[in-house]
Amino acid sequence: MRSLILLALAAATTARSLLSPRQTTTPLPSTFHWTSSDILVTPKNDTRHISGLKDPSIIFHNGAYHVFASIAKATGDNYNLVYFNFTDFAAAHAAPFAYLDQSALGPGYRAAPEVFFFAPQQLWYLVYQNGNAAYSTNRDISDPAGWSAPATFYSGTPALIEAGVGTTGYWVDMWVICDAAHCHLFSSDDNGRLYRSQTALADFPRGMSEPVVALQDTKENLFEAANVYALGNGNGSASYLLLVECIGAGDSPGGVRYFRSWTAASLDGKWTALAATQENPFMGAANVRFESGRSWTTSISHGEIVRSDVDQNLRIGPVGSWRFMYQGVDPKSTDVTYNDIPWNLGLLTQVAGK
Repeated sequence: MRSLILLALAAATTARSLLSPRQTTTPLPSTFHWTSSDILVTPKNDTRHISGLKDPSIIFHNGAYHVFASIAKATGDNYNLVYFNFTDFAAAHAAPFAYLDQSALGPGYRAAPEVFFFAPQQLWYLVYQNGNAAYSTNRDISDPAGWSAPATFYSGTPALIEAGVGTTGYWVDMWVICDAAHCHLFSSDDNGRLYRSQTALADFPRGMSEPVVALQDTKENLFEAANVYALGNGNGSASYLLLVECIGAGDSPGGVRYFRSWTAASLDGKWTALAATQENPFMGAANVRFESGRSWTTSISHGEIVRSDVDQNLRIGPVGSWRFMYQGVDPKSTDVTYNDIPWNLGLLTQVAGK
């Protein structure tokens, strides 16, 4: 009997050692440190004449990294979306581009994508902005021709957001995350307000409620590019992590960008600041070291934590394991309009134990 008890205890110990990221017990630190790759991916030298590669959404699925991003240029159709995949970051630069205006998404303004698998419908969703909060669906993430034509969560801009946008802002950077009962849509107005609306999980993508203001600050302190993630268990009251891109002091095309962070117990709850200054950011020039020794950007701008949990809950792995694909730009780039800023993509890796 004693030997059976010992075997049972050993099995339990082994099971605990194989806990998945969703069961992590590591608390969140109050400061973060990262290393950055050199430039990983740039616009192709092709007939598209793209100036900037921006806003990457990235997941790891079936042995490959799948990336959706905005492509920008100063003239013509300024924005649309691109897809590429690779199995190793060292080969990311060589990945062929599939321009999604060749799918049913069509030409015209599409930007700032977010991709996830909506398990209740067994469909991939691509959420993006097209002047409204838009989405397309696909059965196969690796088939760039399979995306459906744009549909929208709203028939027009909700009144609260229209008032917030005013004459100086834009309705941008839609982000969907779901819990056990609801799907929540976050978005920004470039004037310092983060909005949230929701619909029942069973009704998604229909029935999105009128938005409410989830967080508010100055334009510079709460600009755009919000990411919201579910954390593993064991973080006390911090079940969700919010990242928002801000504009700090310094000179760089588009302004020096960095990320502040907050946590909350629920997606509709109160957000509590975590690492939330330019001096102590979640990610920014103050806490990023470049592996090559060449600081190719002072802006850590719009991107996403690399997810291996691909469903609508947007759960990320344990603290210390995070990687973040982002857009950066040479601060010496001058005399360019906003749409012509030469953004490239890089990868941050969290330094564990700090």
